[in-house]
Amino acid sequence: MAGLQADTPTPTELTVHQQSRVVEIGFSDGLHFRIPFELMRVYSPSAEVQGHGPGQEVLQTGKRNVTIVGLEPVGNYAVQPTFSDGHDSGIFAWDYLYLLGSRQAELWDDYTARLQAAGLDRDADMPVKAGGGCASH
Repeated sequence: MAGLQADTPTPTELTVHQQSRVVEIGFSDGLHFRIPFELMRVYSPSAEVQGHGPGQEVLQTGKRNVTIVGLEPVGNYAVQPTFSDGHDSGIFAWDYLYLLGSRQAELWDDYTARLQAAGLDRDADMPVKAGGGCASH
């Protein structure tokens, strides 16, 4: 299961900063990251965002001002945030948070390139889906 490999650094501290909208997280290997809520939300590991297979990812927009309104531990390997837009189905394993923190610049570049290719900007409203789809938020 993700986050449980012996070589995965584990958090030594985790702080949610509401005003600056970042999760500050220090890891056992000495690295320390400030991960924006927006980055976490647009790269949520949930099926709603990632889809149920390759090519089914859903481009997220309108998440610039999202906040984290709750953060629950999941065993000893992850946390599950509740975002202010109601999204609460992403389980962020330690290795995934480490990836988000260590590859922020690359992930932001990829996100903005996907937005541009879709003719959208990060503040556009999410399209409303009619019927069907995943049961998650």
